[in-house]
Amino acid sequence: MFNDKKETKSMPVTKTGVFRTLIINGIILCSAGNLWSQEPEQQEKEKDLGTEVVNVVKAYTPTVGDAEKLYVAPVLTDSVTTTRKTIQYTINSVPVASTFTPAKGKANVIKQEPREPLFNSYTALGLGNYNTAQVDFYSSTPLNRDEFLDVIVNHHSAQGDIDQVFLDTRFFDTELEGHYRRKNRYSQWEVEGGFGHEIYNWYGVPQGVFSQAQLESIDERQSYYHAHFGGNLQLPESYFGGGAAGLDYFWDGYESTELNVMATPEFILSLGDENLNVGTELNYLNGSQVINYGNDDPIAYSNLIAEVAPSLQILEDDLTIDLGAAVVYNNDFESGTGNFFIYPRVSASYNLVEEYLIPYAGVKGDLQQNTYREFVADNPFVSPTINVTPTDAQYDAYVGVRGKLLPNLSYDLKGSYMAANNQPLFRNNPLTGLTVTDGEDGYRYGNSFGVVYDDIRTLSIAGELNFNLNNDLNVGLNAAVRDYNTDEEAEAWNLPSLEGSLFAEYSFGKKWHAGADFFYIGNRKDRMDTPLLLNPEIVTLDGYFDLNARLSYDISKQLGAFVKLNNMTNNDYARWMNFRVQGFQVLAGASYKFDL
Repeated sequence: MFNDKKETKSMPVTKTGVFRTLIINGIILCSAGNLWSQEPEQQEKEKDLGTEVVNVVKAYTPTVGDAEKLYVAPVLTDSVTTTRKTIQYTINSVPVASTFTPAKGKANVIKQEPREPLFNSYTALGLGNYNTAQVDFYSSTPLNRDEFLDVIVNHHSAQGDIDQVFLDTRFFDTELEGHYRRKNRYSQWEVEGGFGHEIYNWYGVPQGVFSQAQLESIDERQSYYHAHFGGNLQLPESYFGGGAAGLDYFWDGYESTELNVMATPEFILSLGDENLNVGTELNYLNGSQVINYGNDDPIAYSNLIAEVAPSLQILEDDLTIDLGAAVVYNNDFESGTGNFFIYPRVSASYNLVEEYLIPYAGVKGDLQQNTYREFVADNPFVSPTINVTPTDAQYDAYVGVRGKLLPNLSYDLKGSYMAANNQPLFRNNPLTGLTVTDGEDGYRYGNSFGVVYDDIRTLSIAGELNFNLNNDLNVGLNAAVRDYNTDEEAEAWNLPSLEGSLFAEYSFGKKWHAGADFFYIGNRKDRMDTPLLLNPEIVTLDGYFDLNARLSYDISKQLGAFVKLNNMTNNDYARWMNFRVQGFQVLAGASYKFDL
């Protein structure tokens, strides 16, 4: 029989269990009592708590620098440690038979072109129609490493006559110069001297005025002579930058004389990062003419010009500024007067587009010392009756732009306005030799030019283009348009309102060289006496152009041949009134280079 009552097992009660139970109950009762006893006191403290305001100035932002490194060496707890074993090994070399023998290295040589031989001397001789002769000689002989002696001789003459011109048209021009140069690390200086002789003829008499007997009695020849001596000095590392000095003596066949002494020392003063350049000039001129064209009284002139011109250049990135001025004193010893002049010399340029667009502007002025020799160089047909006085070029204000249109095509466009007092003008001399039968004073037949002075304002626009192709082809073009406003004279005598020129140089191969130039001079105006010597009339001289070409061939390193063609259009134009030029001219010759 089964009994469905559950069987109950009783656990035995031990002493350890009883004690454990009693301890746990006691801890619980003590904790509860303690909490009960502290509640009123805690509430009292909470009542005494006041309110405080805490201002947070900045939140704490920890950085790496705030951390402190714990210098505790780690303890390895690996249960397995190994010990490195020492390995010993040897190499067993086995020889290998080989028949290869390396060749020695050889540097590769770059093929160079043979150096062009240089010679220190050159001479050329050319002959042409109109009995033309041209001789050139140049030699630069080194005396030692630092010293050189240069000798230059030039001669150009024509003995032929111009068609339909009654008087002698021959001319003669010879120059001889010598230079001694010395250059070293600290200085460079040079002394030079020379002599020149020129012969011209006043052949430009008006047509239909003189009889054949009168023409045959005219002595139209004029001779000019000049001698000069001077030198220059350059000291790159000195406050005295250097300068030049010279003496020039000029005289003619009519006992006219002129002495010109010049000195141009330059000083450099340091102003921090900039240098102040102080240019100075002394220019003394003394001359005399035997006779005055109008009243037969002798002419004498004597002027001293002293100038001090400081200048400062400022460079700022693409901007360049030159700030300067000139203080000039002029003493006229003949009149016993002296005057001071102040001239601006300021310019600026800005590289707006690197090398392609550079605007520039400036204004400058100067007191220019005119000389009889300079007048003869500009117009050899002047009469020996000229009174020489300085020109007060008050200012020349200009603005322009230059740069490149292409990498090998440059340009320059400029506009200017100039004001000058006592500007010289060449004007035809009146007829005063109608009654002369012995040919005395061969310049009195309306065949010479005098110099008149006037205050002139000139507005000018000029442009220039230059093309360069690998140094084998060079082409240049320039033109200028001018407008003159005179004060007393009726016209700006013999000054053209339009000028232009074109030149080209071309080298093909290594032996052939060619060149050509074309220039145009616009209309000019001059004054001419009428046959009755009443009411001189203003004559307009037609503009003219001239085309010239040249070709040379190098036969060898030393010998060459050349030919020159001048006035190729055979245009018998008149550069000065009644002075027609030679027609088509051919000059051929040879040149030779050598060591002297």
